[in-house]
Amino acid sequence: MATFEQLWAIARNTYLESVRQPVVLVILTLGIMLTIMSNPFAGWTMQDDQRMFVDLGLSTVFISTALLAAFIATNAISREIENRTVLTVISKPVPRPVFVVGKYIGVSITMLVSLAVLALVFMLVEVHGTMQTVRTPFHLPVLILGGSAILVSVVVGAWMNFLYGKNFAASCITIAIPLLLLAYVGSLFFDAEWASVPASTQFEGEIWKSLGLLALATMVLNAVAIAASTRLGHVLTLSVVLGTLLLGLLSDWFFGRTTARLADEFARLGDVTPPLQDRMLYWTCETLSSIVPNFQIFWTTDALTQKKSIPLDYILYAVPYSALLVIGLLALATALFQRREVG
Repeated sequence: MATFEQLWAIARNTYLESVRQPVVLVILTLGIMLTIMSNPFAGWTMQDDQRMFVDLGLSTVFISTALLAAFIATNAISREIENRTVLTVISKPVPRPVFVVGKYIGVSITMLVSLAVLALVFMLVEVHGTMQTVRTPFHLPVLILGGSAILVSVVVGAWMNFLYGKNFAASCITIAIPLLLLAYVGSLFFDAEWASVPASTQFEGEIWKSLGLLALATMVLNAVAIAASTRLGHVLTLSVVLGTLLLGLLSDWFFGRTTARLADEFARLGDVTPPLQDRMLYWTCETLSSIVPNFQIFWTTDALTQKKSIPLDYILYAVPYSALLVIGLLALATALFQRREVG
């Protein structure tokens, strides 16, 4: 029981410290603005503007959460070491694995909260739809309900900060999630002119599946950042996180394509032993494709834009894949932090 109490205390404190950082509010504000602007930007296509909006909007959500992971998770452990505050925790004593896992849970809660805000704004704009022509009416329920939710969140956050000294970013985000959720659910029952419609006609379950997969990708990125921050400083940790994201998005192109090509060549050779250099290249690419997180698994925009559904068995494959990556990365983080000098 003491271990779980320690784990929860570290996770809670990490969440409170992370959500209060100004960078969270800055990136969320920029992400919300860019998500909203994706609607008019998508209106320049020659055919299906809504497909372009889904692509732009999901890209904005993913990039925003990736930047948040890079900035927030990098401070989770490295800042504690630099400020020597980790000595207070370790000397309790708190086992180092508990400290690492607690930090990861706290950062992950912050990331999920931030992703929820961006996802709800994105889905509100999706319900509004793109303006195909100048005669297309504005979706008044989305504008009024969504705009009111954001305005009330900002006003209440400022009020809590001014009168009670509460952190503005934390208060604003905490209030925004339930208000945006109510605004989204309410807008599903009305069309652009407040006429009642079945909610199922405007609910996009496939997009919610895609957002759920992006949440899994965020959990993996958090684990990468936690592992890197146990030994590296801020700049190098940021580089590792962004480099892992870029390499993971290109994993199929770098490693998968070469592995598939060599496998076909080996099959054509039959009983003939392939050259040593080809076998070494195959084993290297296959090993790297297994080690490097493949973020293309979590990126399903192509399926959405092609009007294809995301099958349940695909999600059941992505969930354990991300869980194994997180467990492996946290094990690596624990091993790196176990002998780290913090004094």
